[in-house]
Amino acid sequence: MIGRLTAFAVRAPKLVLVLVGVAFLLCGALGSQVAGKLSNGGFVGTDSESARVAEILERDYGMSGMQLLLTVESSSSAKTAAAVAEGGSIAQRLKADARVSQAVSPWTEPVLSGSLVSRDGKVGLIVATVRGDENTAPKAARELADEFTGTRDGVTVRAGGQAAVWTDTAAQSQKDLGIAEAIALPITFLLLVWFLRSLVAALIPVITGVAAIVGTTAVLYLLTFVTELSIFALNLTTAIGLALAIDYSLLIIGRYREEIAAGQERDAALRVAMRRGGRAVAFSGLTVGIALIGLTFFPMAFLRSLGFAGLAVVVLSILLTLTLVPALLMLLGERLTRKPLREAKPVRDGILYRTTRAVQRRPALCALPVVALLLALGAPILGLKMGLPDDRVLPTSLESRQVGDLLRDRFDDNASGTVHVIVEAEGADVTAYATALSLVPDVQSVTGPAGSYAQGHPAGLADPKANGPSTVHLTIATRLNPYSDAGRTQLEALRAVHAPAPVLFGGQAQQTSDASSGIAQGFPKALAWIVVTTFVLLLLLTSSVILPLKAILLNVVSLSATFGALVWIFQDGNLSGLGTTATGFTIATMPVLLFCVSFGLSMDYEVFLLSRFTEEWQRSDKSRRANDDAVALGIARSGPIVTAAAVLMAVVFAGIAVSGVTMNRMLGLGLALAVLIDATLVRMILVPAFMRALGTANWWSPTASRRILEKAALRE
Repeated sequence: MIGRLTAFAVRAPKLVLVLVGVAFLLCGALGSQVAGKLSNGGFVGTDSESARVAEILERDYGMSGMQLLLTVESSSSAKTAAAVAEGGSIAQRLKADARVSQAVSPWTEPVLSGSLVSRDGKVGLIVATVRGDENTAPKAARELADEFTGTRDGVTVRAGGQAAVWTDTAAQSQKDLGIAEAIALPITFLLLVWFLRSLVAALIPVITGVAAIVGTTAVLYLLTFVTELSIFALNLTTAIGLALAIDYSLLIIGRYREEIAAGQERDAALRVAMRRGGRAVAFSGLTVGIALIGLTFFPMAFLRSLGFAGLAVVVLSILLTLTLVPALLMLLGERLTRKPLREAKPVRDGILYRTTRAVQRRPALCALPVVALLLALGAPILGLKMGLPDDRVLPTSLESRQVGDLLRDRFDDNASGTVHVIVEAEGADVTAYATALSLVPDVQSVTGPAGSYAQGHPAGLADPKANGPSTVHLTIATRLNPYSDAGRTQLEALRAVHAPAPVLFGGQAQQTSDASSGIAQGFPKALAWIVVTTFVLLLLLTSSVILPLKAILLNVVSLSATFGALVWIFQDGNLSGLGTTATGFTIATMPVLLFCVSFGLSMDYEVFLLSRFTEEWQRSDKSRRANDDAVALGIARSGPIVTAAAVLMAVVFAGIAVSGVTMNRMLGLGLALAVLIDATLVRMILVPAFMRALGTANWWSPTASRRILEKAALRE
C-alpha cells in the first residue's frame, strides 16, 4: 500500500499536486463550517448519576440543569428605583421566555433577597434555568445574555453561570486557534530554514502542514455527523495534524538528503527515502494512533471525541506525507541539493555522536542525575486533585469570568452550587428526609413539594412542580463552591442521610465526582491497551523483548515529570500559574488526555531511533561493541531529525499554550514539555546509558520465538 502510494506520487507529481489542491479547496469549504457543529460539554459520562439526574430534570420537570446568572448592579443599592425596575423587568421577561424553565430574583421573590443580594447590597442576582441540552442551552443562554446585558440608567447587567461560561469558552478557543496558527507557522518556517539550510526544503513541511490543518477541519466536520465532537478537538487535532505533518516531512527530507550525500542519484535516493522512511512514518503514525485510541476507553464524550478525531488526523498526516511530500521532492528535489549538505559530514564528527560516546563511557554517572531530576519533577503528582472546569478557566477580561469572581467575592451563598436530588418514588413523603438534609453543615435550604426547610425547621414556600410522574425532586441550596474540597465533603454527607427510597444526586459537585469515577474506570483499560499494543509493535520492529520494555518504562518516567510540573504550576499556583487562576485542583480530563497524546508522540521519536538502531544492529557482528556502535550511529544519524522535529513540535504546541483558556494553556505547555524532555534528556542521555548498561541483552528474545519474529518483523 505504501509502495503504491509513493510510486504514484513519484510517477505523476504534478497530478498529485492538482489533486491535493482540489482537496484543499473542498476541505477548506467544509472545514469553515465545523466550529458551529462542535459540542461544548461532554465532561461527564452519559451513564453517570449526574447525567441521569439531568435527563430526568429535562424530561419530567422541564429543567436543563444549566444556569444563566445575571447580576444587576447599582453603584448605590440594588433597591433603588432604577435597579428594581431593571431587575424586576428582566426576571419577568425571563419567566415568560420559552427558552427558560424558571427564573428567580430578589425583586420577584422577596423571600430570597437574603441569598440573592450581595453583602454590600449593591448587586442583585437573577438565577435562570435554561432549557435544552449541553449544546443548545449555552446557545440560548448567549442569545438571552446579548438581549439583557449592558448599562442602562446607571444599572449594569452582566451574564455568567455555566451556560455563559461554556459559550465563552468555545468562542475563546476558536479565537485562540487563529492566534496559535499565526504564531506557530512563521516561527516553524524560520526554524525549518535554519535546520535544513534551504528555503526550498523548508517550504515542503510547511506546505504539508498547512494542508494538514485544512484537511483536519474537514475531517472534524465529517465526524460530527457520526459522533459528538468537543470544541477542544479543533485546537488539539489541528496542532497534532500540523506537528505530525511537519515531523514526518522532515524525516523523509532528512533521509532523502542522507542518501544523496551517500552518492545516490536523485530518483534512487527518493525511492530509498520513501521505502525506509515511509515505513517508519507509517509505523510511527500507528503508535500515535494506538495511544489516541486509548481515549475511547473513557465514558466521557469529551475524551472519546478527541480520540476519534485524533486518529483520523494521524491517518491524514500519514497520507499527506506519503503522497504530497514525494511529489514535492520530485519537482523540487534538485534545488534541495545544490548547496553542500549537512548530511555529508561524517557522522562520527557530529556533536550527537560524541555526546553519545561520552554517555556510554560513564552511563551510571550520566543517567542517575537525570532520573533523579525527572522523579523530582514528577513528585507533585502525588498531590493531584481532580475537578471540573468552571469560569476560572477563562481570562478575567470576559464577562462570565467577571460574574464568577463577583459571586465568590461579594455573595455569601453560591448560586451555582445547587444540588439536585431525585427520589425515585412517586408521591413519596420526603418531609423528614428534606428536614434531615437541611441539617447538613453549610446547607442553606432544602426545597420540595411540601415546603422549604433550613436547619431542620420549615423556612419557606413549597415547590408545587417538584412532584414528577414517578419521582420527587428536591433542590438543595448550599453556601459552598461545588468544586472545592468542602463541597465534595458536603456531598458525601448529603448522600449519607437516610432516604425513604432510592435517590440520585445531580449538580456540579456530583458531576465532579462522576468525572473522577469515569477516569478511574477507564484508565486501567486505556493503560493496558496502550502498553500491550505498543509493546507488540515495538517487538515486531526490533525482534527484542527488552527494548520495548525499556521504551515504555522511560516513557512513563518522562511523562510523570511532565504531569508533576503541570500540577505544581496550574493546580498549586506556582510561577503564578503562568497567567492562569489556580483553583486547587486539576481539570479531571487533562491528565489522561496528556498521557495518551504525549505517550503517542514520545513513541513517535522512539520509533525513529529504534528503527536506526535495528538497521545498524542487523548488519553488525552482534557483539557488545556492535551494540554500542548501533546506538551511537543511530543517534548520530536520526538524532538531528529527532531534535529538530521535537523543537518544531514544541513550537506548535506552544502556540496552544498562549490560549486564554486554562485547559488549552495546560495542554499546550504539557505537550511541549513532554516532547522536549523526551527528545533531550530521555532519548539523548537515558537511552544510550541504559542500552550501554544492558549490552547485547538489549536484543534478547526467547529462542523459540526468534524465527517467528524475524518473519513478522517490521523494518523501515
